[in-house]
Amino acid sequence: MPYVSGFDRSQMMFCSWDTLVDEQSIARIIDAFVNSLNMNEYGVKVPSVEGRPSYNPKSMYKLYIYGCRKGIRSSRKLSESCKVNIEVKWMTGGIEPDFRTISDFRKENIDSLKKIFHEFNRRISGAVEWGFTSVDGSKMLANNSKDNNFTKNKLDDRIKWLNGHTEEYLRILSDMDEQEEIEESPENLTRELIEEKLKEAQERLEKYLGYQKLMEESGASQLSLTDADAKLMKNKNGFAVAYNPQTAVDSETHLIRDFAMTNQVTDHGLLETTMAGIKEETPTGIVEVVSDKGYEDAEDMINCLGQGIIPHVITDDGKDGYELEIPYKEVTEVDTTSIAPKELKKALHAGKIPEVYKDVISEMRVEEVRRKVVDEAGEKAEVCSAYGTPEEMQKRAEEGYFVRDPERNLVYCPAGEILRQKCIKKNGNIRYANKNACKHCKNRNKCYKGKKGWKEIDFTKDQLQKPCKDWLKAEGKAVEETKRKETWRFEKTNVVKFFLKPNREKTSQRMCISEHPFGTIKRAMGASYFLLRGIRKVAGEFALYCLGYNLERAKNLLGFNKMMELMEKA
Repeated sequence: MPYVSGFDRSQMMFCSWDTLVDEQSIARIIDAFVNSLNMNEYGVKVPSVEGRPSYNPKSMYKLYIYGCRKGIRSSRKLSESCKVNIEVKWMTGGIEPDFRTISDFRKENIDSLKKIFHEFNRRISGAVEWGFTSVDGSKMLANNSKDNNFTKNKLDDRIKWLNGHTEEYLRILSDMDEQEEIEESPENLTRELIEEKLKEAQERLEKYLGYQKLMEESGASQLSLTDADAKLMKNKNGFAVAYNPQTAVDSETHLIRDFAMTNQVTDHGLLETTMAGIKEETPTGIVEVVSDKGYEDAEDMINCLGQGIIPHVITDDGKDGYELEIPYKEVTEVDTTSIAPKELKKALHAGKIPEVYKDVISEMRVEEVRRKVVDEAGEKAEVCSAYGTPEEMQKRAEEGYFVRDPERNLVYCPAGEILRQKCIKKNGNIRYANKNACKHCKNRNKCYKGKKGWKEIDFTKDQLQKPCKDWLKAEGKAVEETKRKETWRFEKTNVVKFFLKPNREKTSQRMCISEHPFGTIKRAMGASYFLLRGIRKVAGEFALYCLGYNLERAKNLLGFNKMMELMEKA
């Protein structure tokens, strides 16, 4: 059976460039959209009259948007596409900028990409009906390896390891000096090789000590050398240096209405931040948002209600909603029918349920509660007078106590290890731990007998030491009272308590709404990691991903002809 025959390469062909591009190609939609943009609104630099002519910024934007949609993201691949891709040649007019030009233009105009994303959403908003919004975050790898990211515990381990190696190298050199000939040196090491390894270890130790000092002075919990804004985060595959972009996805269209780029390790407190832009677009209405349990934060949900945003946060099994509490403020007049943020806040603080919240808020009441008030000035003076040198703190810890250094924000344990801050609990206590040290500690049984594998110790902000009771008992020592006498009193105050009940029908749809866009961006578009560095540039890069996703999604929803009509209207 004969094969399907192809064309003759030596045959002459007369045709226009327009005939080489499919009639319903997404390249035509991108071309129409970008051509209708006013570059002056996005702060694009005006080319100089003198010198070599610059490329048309519209051609560069077409290249970026098309490349992002097709998974062609790096400047070198985009430069190659200008030479071999027919659709790119058709959109840009055949220009062939090199990779450096493409990279520099993106770097200089990175802030304009989010504005262009919002302009696209504005044009299609009249042709679709928006529903409620689903907010979710996803860890996307940053341009920073795990080896170039340091936590305080990681630095402590490396410094301890290098100190041990340095001492061992010095001991071997000392033995060589005492003996004229060593019958058998460790691993057949020569003096020159040992001195070289010692110098390398000392240089690395000095570098790590510099990192440690910088982190303690700045109060930073992490240090990333390649991308300073990236953080070590936990994901499904363990830990990775990443960002945590938040997307607000519409329930009816599955279009990304807005996004927020963050480097926060968890999603707590990000609901209002992510929804702020959508609320500004809907000043005369109430918006609803659903999210998973990772967004459970009482203060964040209260802030959302005050802005006219109804948060439907998934609850734990067995719970119907959340008990929330805000300060009571007595007012003379309250308009419970208004949806203005000012009036909503006034009604909530006055203990009145606004009409728009009747379905989600119940059991609102004003109660008088007693609050513990601490004399902070007296405590601070007492704490400051108790500070000691690190050597004194370590000596005290060896007696069987956990001793906290508030200036360096660390804790010395009885075994001589350093515990670093793990988290700050809701009650304000600071939790310290060192997993690696506990797992390899020879005296762990004298200190910890739980099943977790490592010790966690909580300190109040003014507490300096805690006894390790099991350690002291094992050594036959008496447990000293280390709890400081607090100067405190009770004050009565009025608060408003109410019950917030999320809509279960809407929360059940969350996964089907939020997971779809992230899956398309990471898998179909190949954008599972960022190429740029710094949270500002990464935000611009993610705006391209969202725009590329929305382009294809809107085309499938509205059809090619309708999209061309909307894109050509400025």
